[in-house]
Amino acid sequence: MPGLYPVTFGEVELLRDLDRQDGWVLSKDGVPQSYVDLQDPTFLEFEYVRLMADVIDLLSDGPLSCVHVGGGACTIPRYVSATRAGSRHIVIEPDALLVNLVREQLDLRSVPRLKVIVAGGREGTAKIWDETADLVVLDAFTGATMPVELATAEYMGDIARILRPGGTLLINLADGKGLAFARRLLATVTGTFGHVALMAEPGIMRGRRFGNLIVAASRTELPVELLTRRAAGGLTQARCVHGEALTNFIAGAAPIRDGDAVIAPVPPPAVFG
Repeated sequence: MPGLYPVTFGEVELLRDLDRQDGWVLSKDGVPQSYVDLQDPTFLEFEYVRLMADVIDLLSDGPLSCVHVGGGACTIPRYVSATRAGSRHIVIEPDALLVNLVREQLDLRSVPRLKVIVAGGREGTAKIWDETADLVVLDAFTGATMPVELATAEYMGDIARILRPGGTLLINLADGKGLAFARRLLATVTGTFGHVALMAEPGIMRGRRFGNLIVAASRTELPVELLTRRAAGGLTQARCVHGEALTNFIAGAAPIRDGDAVIAPVPPPAVFG
């Protein structure tokens, strides 16, 4: 049912999509967190989620072993299960009441082979065995802000630990004018993973407006040419930056380490107002 629901860390709202009978938006503090279509999990409403799906679609055929840091309404686990039968999911989500709400109201039980660890990102990741994940999706936000403790070199090292040698990391981050946080996060990721690509709508990539950017990283080569074509051919006509262009984008920014005084960017009020 649509309405406001108390969760462990505040309150969330469930909103029905008036254009799609089975579409639902999960929102917190006025910020849309997740969109799911309960009958068609391959329908992806948010542009940045489509970019993540582009990367996933280009991974080797077959089921995937996935770790999702940040749960929300579990859009990506639903998508992967629908497109790659037999996939397994561990979802790390600190809000137990939110997990229960999504189970009851948004039919999370219908997603096969999905396990939830109720814990913070770092605590939950520490519980995962070495080299067991084909895909790690880092999409954790407090409101519209990415927790800085999930953007550090130390945490990237722990993600590398749980990924298989050919595994892929996907990160959803948000930034605005100047992209200072994005540059530092990319410097952090490239310090751990040898192959990295950044995707975003051109206005966001140039720092002209606040929005989501997607990072893909691996210790093995990424299909950057295919990613570039897919990103450019989508509804958003996003850019894919890699190689020398990504080095130029980072422009000598320092990696983020535990204890650094880094403030994650907060969107201007007009973005969601």
